[in-house]
Amino acid sequence: MPSSCFAERLGDFVPLSTGERSALLRLEERERTLRRGATLVRENDPAGELFILRSGMMMSYVILPDGSRQILRFIFPGDVIALPALVFSRVPETVGALADSVVCPFDRPLMTQLALEQPRLFAVIVAFDQAERAMLTDRIAALGRTSAKARVASVLLDVRNRLRRLDPTIDNSFILGLTQEEIGDATGLTAVHVNRMLRQLEDEALIRRDSGRVTLLDEGRLGRSANYTDRLAGLDLSWLPPAA
Repeated sequence: MPSSCFAERLGDFVPLSTGERSALLRLEERERTLRRGATLVRENDPAGELFILRSGMMMSYVILPDGSRQILRFIFPGDVIALPALVFSRVPETVGALADSVVCPFDRPLMTQLALEQPRLFAVIVAFDQAERAMLTDRIAALGRTSAKARVASVLLDVRNRLRRLDPTIDNSFILGLTQEEIGDATGLTAVHVNRMLRQLEDEALIRRDSGRVTLLDEGRLGRSANYTDRLAGLDLSWLPPAA
């Protein structure tokens, strides 16, 4: 059976049946390629297709009244994109490519079909959507209540953890794939302030940087500095029925 990147992601957390994997594969029958910097959907466009990211890295964001950008979420392979299109007539956020990416578009009725034919699988998708909501809540709390250093450290840990779930060989050294401006737009900081915080983390021997690669030198201390919680590591899906 061909591989579904969405099934691979969910399968890391809960066993999936052959039927469930086949249902997810139907969501990935088409592909669309985007270059870095391209916009997939734009805020306030009519809601239409949903997407699964097959490869690359993307972000969702909103443009604030003063023209600044607030990044809400970094999107990795296996993530669902534009899921709010299920409940809104217009797209509530813009989604753009942070790297050359491949997405799999699918129409909303396919999600209806999945909910009817695979209710256990639909419950898993809802559970992951709630995990994303918890991560967004953490980011909102961090914007208002934590230091600039903590916010930047949290982004580093979050990106590393997401990349490691895609590639278990990744340890404490990884390609960040984000500019300082993009980190700033996710943390409410200027690029200059982000640069200052990265240098401070280096001076405190918490990280090392080299040509876009970041190495976490003291992950425990970095995590305490960031007040970081890995929400995906704390998922409890024991309430789900067994796969049929």
